[in-house]
Formats: sequence, C-alpha cells, structure tokens
Amino acid sequence: MSTQNPILDSKCPTGDIETRWDRHRFDMKQVNPANKRKFHIIIVGTGLAGGSAAATLAELGYKVTSLCIQDSPRRAHSIAAQGGINAAKNYPNDGDSIYRLFYDTVKGGDFRARESNVYRLAQVSNNIIDQATAQGVPFAREYGGHLDNRSFGGAQVSRTFYARGATGQQLLLGAYAAMSRQIQLGKIDMRPRREMLDVVKVDGVARGVICRNMVTGEYERYAGDAVLLCTGGYGNVFYLSTNAKASNVTASWRAHKRGAYFANPCYTQIHPTCIPVSGDHQSKLTLMSESLRNDGRVWVPKKAGDSRAINDIPEEERDYYLERRYPAFGNLVPRDVASRASKERCDAGFGVGPGGKSVYLDFAEAIQRDGEDTVRAKYGNLFHMYEKITDENPYERPMRIYPAVHYTMGGLWVDYNLESTVPGLFVLGEANFSDHGANRLGASALMQGLSDGYFVIPYTVCGHLAGRNLQPVSTSDEAFAEAEASVRERTDALLAVNGSRTVDSFHRELGLTMWDHCGMARNKDGLQQAIDKIGSLREEFWNDVRVLGSNEEFNQSLEKAGRVADFLEFAETFAMDALDRSESCGGHFREESQTEEGEALRDDDNYCYAAAWEYQGPDGKAALHKEDLNFEYVKLAQRSYK
Repeated sequence: MSTQNPILDSKCPTGDIETRWDRHRFDMKQVNPANKRKFHIIIVGTGLAGGSAAATLAELGYKVTSLCIQDSPRRAHSIAAQGGINAAKNYPNDGDSIYRLFYDTVKGGDFRARESNVYRLAQVSNNIIDQATAQGVPFAREYGGHLDNRSFGGAQVSRTFYARGATGQQLLLGAYAAMSRQIQLGKIDMRPRREMLDVVKVDGVARGVICRNMVTGEYERYAGDAVLLCTGGYGNVFYLSTNAKASNVTASWRAHKRGAYFANPCYTQIHPTCIPVSGDHQSKLTLMSESLRNDGRVWVPKKAGDSRAINDIPEEERDYYLERRYPAFGNLVPRDVASRASKERCDAGFGVGPGGKSVYLDFAEAIQRDGEDTVRAKYGNLFHMYEKITDENPYERPMRIYPAVHYTMGGLWVDYNLESTVPGLFVLGEANFSDHGANRLGASALMQGLSDGYFVIPYTVCGHLAGRNLQPVSTSDEAFAEAEASVRERTDALLAVNGSRTVDSFHRELGLTMWDHCGMARNKDGLQQAIDKIGSLREEFWNDVRVLGSNEEFNQSLEKAGRVADFLEFAETFAMDALDRSESCGGHFREESQTEEGEALRDDDNYCYAAAWEYQGPDGKAALHKEDLNFEYVKLAQRSYK
C-alpha cells in the first residue's frame, strides 16, 4: 500500500538555503524566560543527542527529566565513536566551507536526504567545535596550538576534529559535565537504569512515557509537556554489530506503534573497518576507526587464494584495490563504497585470514615515512585495542579488517523541527532519519547528535510549547493507566510462554537471516525469503521462548526478551522497505540495480523520496507514505569517487 500523505509536511523553509535556518528561528514562536520554568520536558536517552539537549534545555530554564538506560550517562553508546567530528572551520586552509560540507553530505548520502536539513547541519557544525572546546574537550592540536584536523571518507579536505581515537568519549564527557551542573542545580531530574516501554498520548499529543525500573522491575509513569527520544539506532537487529549490547529499537518501535512513522528502515551503514568475526562465540563486533584509513593502505594479494605470509608477498604482487579503482579518493572513499569493494574482493577469492573473510589495512608505509612515534601519537589507543583483541601487533604486521553493521540512517520520521508524526514527540540523533540519506559520511554522527541537542531542539521545541494549548496532565490520567496496562500485558505474555529456546538463540537466528538477506547485498528473492522467515521465527518466538525469572524484579532475561520481540516485529518492516525500494542507493545495495562496474545505481524517477511507514496493527501490513525529495542546489548525479 503506497500513498501520498499530507501528514508528511517537512515544514522546511523556502528561499535562499543560506538563510533558511536563521529565518525559521526568527519566525517560530518563542517561550519567554519566565514561562520556561512552567514547562516540563522528558528526555529519553543520555548520549550525545540526549545529553546535550538535557543540558541546554535545563540551562534555558525548563524542568527536565532525563531517563538513562545505563547506570550513568557516561556509558551511552556515543562513547564508542572513535575517529572524530566534522565541521567546516577550514583551519587547514584547504578550501573547505559550509557549502562544501553540505555538498559532500548530500552526495555521500546518495541524494536521499533533505537539502534544508543537511545545510543546517553544516551551518551549525562550527558552533559545535566552539562549544566543545569551551567545555574543555581535549581536541588534538598542532604544534602551534591550533586545533588539528584529519581526513575522513567522502571528502577531499581535512575537516575532522578528533581526540586521538576517543572523540566520542571526550565529547560525551563534555555534555555529561554540562548535564551534571544542571543536576546539581536541581534543574535535571536524572533517572538512571530506566527503559522506556511506551509513549503516552493525551488528546493526540505526546505527554509522557512508561518506563521499567531495571533494578526493581517496577513500572513508572512520567508526565510532561514534550517528549524527546534520543535512543540511538537499531543496528543490533543483525545481532552482530559494532553497537553496544544495550542498543535496541524498543523505544523507537513502541513510539512507532503509537503513531510515529518509521522512515527508511532499510538504510543501514556497513562499516568497512571492523575486526572480522572469529567464531560463533561472539556477541558483538569491534570497530577500528575510519581515521585509520588516513595512513593505512587497504590491500589484498593479486593472486586469488594466496596463502603466503604477509612479508613473503612483494609490493608488486599486492593489489591496493581502493587506490586502483578510486584514484581521486583512494582509501578514503565513503564507507558503503569501501565495504562493497572489500566484499567483492573476498567473494572473488582474494581475501586473507581464516576463510578468506578479511583484507589488510597496512601501516608500514606510514611508519617508514613518519616514524612509529608519530603513528603511535595519532592512533595508539586504537592499535592497543586491536592487539588486545587479536593478539597481533599492528605496528609489525597489517591489521585484518572486514565490513560489519555499524550505524543506521533510517529512524523515526521527523520534520524540520525534529518533530515526529505524533505531535509533541521529538526525535534527535541517530533515532531519527533526517540528515544522512542512504549513507552517513564518517565523523558526521557526532555532528548530528550535538547539532540536534545543542543548537536545533532548543529553538524548535518552542513552536510546540508556545503554539499548542497544553492543558496540565497527571500520571493518574486514564491514558497513563491504559499505557501501563498495555506494557504489563506484553510482559506477562513473554513470561507466560515458558518454552524451550533461549532469547539469544532467537536473536542469533534473526541476525543471521538479516545479514544473509538484508545485509551488504540484497535481492528480491532473498528479501522475500527474509520476510517469510522472520514471520515464522516471530511465531515460534511467541510459542517457544523461555524467559527466566519473574516480573517486577531485576531481570535481564526479561529485558532482552522484550527487545528481541520488538526486533522481530521491526525486522519485517525493515525487509519490506528494502524489498519495496528496488533501486540501489548508499548502503542499500540491490543486486538488480548496479552499474557495469558494480556500483550502486539509483532510480531517481521512481525512488527520489523518503519512505515513511505507518503501523497498521499487529495483523495489518504497514502502510507506505512518501515524502518527495527535491534538489535545488546539489543536482542529482551518479556518485563517482574515481
């Protein structure tokens, strides 16, 4: 089912793109400083998007309740971001600008993002660096004391600010420090170890959430005037991914079932620089930062099945295939391009390591050119992590890498104000779909999360608070009782199955199905097989899963079961979205739609839109709505990095 839907009003301003955001901010209704104290905002998630939003909104005077699934905001998955954050400062004087960052991001997303959103992202990127530096984030500096930059994929300028290989951690600590100040002042009510299980709507507007206290198992109600979802992505639907094990789709999916459209779920980023799978014992994968491709050269032997030791393969018998195929960008092509190229080489028999499922990332030339001390200063913690996991010294021999699921560009649909199709429900960071199109450029995730939290939502939430007649609500209202009863009913159903299979066994099987049919390459028959398999697996789950323990107590088995149940529902919509979009774009690669050289081939005549799926009940097929995408400034063209 496919329809045009008037609900999908992007609310994007018109006119010159350079002034759209400034004019939009001016035109929006404001909440005066005294009235800000009267409004209560609930923020779910405490990563970069949630943490920055909580700190900023509380400092403005709003009452904020911050719900954290971890024991501390410092453990949010944002901490895992390694390589850096983009901004258009042009400190290296190599020709960067806000417009160039905008251009690279639209092109890198394969023309599947809104121009207005992407330009705003590029425009506020410089403010993020100033904000973080003022907070004391220890960005790397050049000898003269200025902030340093390095290169990332999809760009021919150096615009990535970094703190060795721990940029996400340092930025998160900056946001956490700002949050902590507001907590101490009593403006943020910090609630750790809470998992959001439902959104509560009153008169059609999001006015609260239902949470489970993960320590006691009790259900808790939170009421407010706006709800902000900052809960990250859904990459763990594949079971094996670079995401933290606590990362899940539950908050987004439960909001979806309450009326928030889910946009572009099939857009998944495969990161080319991950430590390969080593066996069935693994529960997650580890990322090696894209920043390593600044100095590391990717290669495989020129001879298929070459099993010689690395040092026995002479230079002339090595295929630096990214440099060969993409001379303009070389090893710094975007992630989707590099991932497909690595898979193609391994599938053709040129891969190295166990099963031929990896390629080399070699630093020998950089070490010889710059010295080991220089390389160690840039990447030392990443090299240390690699050696701890693999027991191989990357200073002495190349790293072995292979693509893995990393980031998700899809998410809940939002308009220019970051508001979903549920009024009063705003979605920030990776949880929304808005800025990256079909493929995120490296070092842009941190940029979007902090942009949304520090510099967008403080303005746009005012339109909701000042523009709607928000009557007082209480957690004793009937809507809260109904939502809590629904959550309890689902929990009781999970515990009542008492079957023979573990939750993890279902999750592993789902992940394998997703990787085989919805992973790096997809085709019509495989996607239909995936839909059929997911449906039967979900039925088996609800008939044979075994959830240990009981309700209203500390119960991690129950937590996992709820998340996997949501993944099983979400996965079917994911596969349906991938099946419906019979073009290749960015990380969504349909084998039926490729160029003669094996590159992704878009179909702009039929698929130049954002796909937004509407929940139609447990037995209904999701309805597809389309938001047309128009390109005034970056003209539609086949991507080329040659």
